[in-house]
Amino acid sequence: MLKALIFDVDGTLADTEMAHLAAFNHAFRECALDWHWSVEAYTQLLSISGGRERLKHFWKTSNPATRAIDGGAIEDLIERLHLVKTAAYEKAVQDGQVAMRPGVLDLIHAAAQEGLKLAIATTTSPVNISALLRRAIGEDWRKLFAVVEDASTAHLKKPHPMVYLQTLQRLRLPAEDCIAFEDSQNGLISARAAGLATVITRNSFTMDHDFQGARAVLDSLATTDLAAVRTLHQKR
Repeated sequence: MLKALIFDVDGTLADTEMAHLAAFNHAFRECALDWHWSVEAYTQLLSISGGRERLKHFWKTSNPATRAIDGGAIEDLIERLHLVKTAAYEKAVQDGQVAMRPGVLDLIHAAAQEGLKLAIATTTSPVNISALLRRAIGEDWRKLFAVVEDASTAHLKKPHPMVYLQTLQRLRLPAEDCIAFEDSQNGLISARAAGLATVITRNSFTMDHDFQGARAVLDSLATTDLAAVRTLHQKR
């Protein structure tokens, strides 16, 4: 029996990636770096989960001769970039530049009204989640969600299943009583590794991902109500 819905955030709850990309490029300019990520480059970088991890990966591939002795300075730069980027992204959300995906809020409210538990399982930072949902739902958004797991609580990023395993543990529910909503291949791998039935709502950044094993691959939740989700959960 379906007892809980578990949502990823970036690309799943909202179309966030263009705002994230703009925020990264803003941070590069603010920190006087000559880096610039195109949409194509950023799409490839999304295979790396986590903003800091994405920055570290880009640094290493751009500077393969970097010595271990420079590690401290590099870490400081990554942290500075991530702080500036996060502030820029939060401002974009506050300015209304990030939209929730169609059907998401209707499904969340329908599930809450029927007494299902709601949870968030993401590798994004707490401030990003709060900025998005505070604007979309209101200051009391946190009351809707029984569990919120994020980059501050799950240090092993997707495709590792840690964030979903911790979510299930805190929900005190077995995987078979829950369904996950994701938008990417890494997210699907993570959720499936935790034993979760998973619905994909793909977007322009993940259109070409391999979603084998998903219960459904949709373009949005606009035409998907709670009854349809229950059917997908029961599907084998």
